[in-house]
Amino acid sequence: MNIVNKTVLITGGGSGIGFEIAKLLSQKGNKVIITGRSEERLQKAAAKLHNVVAIATDINSPDAVNNLVTRVNNEFGSLDILINNAGQAYYFKLDDSNINAAEKAAHEMQTNYISVINLTEKFLPLLKVSKEGAIVNVTSIVAFVPGINIPTYAASKAALHSYSQALRYTLAKSTNIKVFELMPPLVNTEFSAGIGGENGIPPQEVADDLIKGFEKGEYEIHVGNTANIYKLFLSSPQEALNALNQGR
Repeated sequence: MNIVNKTVLITGGGSGIGFEIAKLLSQKGNKVIITGRSEERLQKAAAKLHNVVAIATDINSPDAVNNLVTRVNNEFGSLDILINNAGQAYYFKLDDSNINAAEKAAHEMQTNYISVINLTEKFLPLLKVSKEGAIVNVTSIVAFVPGINIPTYAASKAALHSYSQALRYTLAKSTNIKVFELMPPLVNTEFSAGIGGENGIPPQEVADDLIKGFEKGEYEIHVGNTANIYKLFLSSPQEALNALNQGR
């Protein structure tokens, strides 16, 4: 897939994986729009990059999403690539007392799954006009095998994995839009600080693998240890579960 001279929107683009993807795509001559809830963080991120515009947006707000779609339409007139990267996670174990797992799961499902469906649906008319459109959903290694410290986050990513497969199959029959899924393991970002993110891979590696996936037409991109866990999962789901959660 060609990834030059396109208009790209990245949610959660002010830091971590989203920022590194924005950096690489802007270096390739694309117009990049980054979104997130923090105006200050977005503006600082955009100032470090070339040809990047920051638009503060709460993707969980229907009105804010509608305003974002209107701005992209009016100010850019097109959208070629939508990268659903924003996420939310709570760190706990299901046998902890007084954790209110249902409330945490509702927040995670809203941000990591339902908001992605809404944003994708709202931007589909623009993406369909593109000669070579793409949607990227950032899931995780835990979409295959849950991490016991992030059980409801893992469930939200498993839901997004299933949605991504259905969306890919559907759009391939009726449009030119390609649907990619980026599946990293633990990544060293502020987002993962609560679960030992300092032991994870650098976010640049995730961004590099996305670019390679675009170029190869690899729709399900298993970054780093995700590839090994997936192979183990295919042969023995229980062994994969044990391997991912060893020592936890």
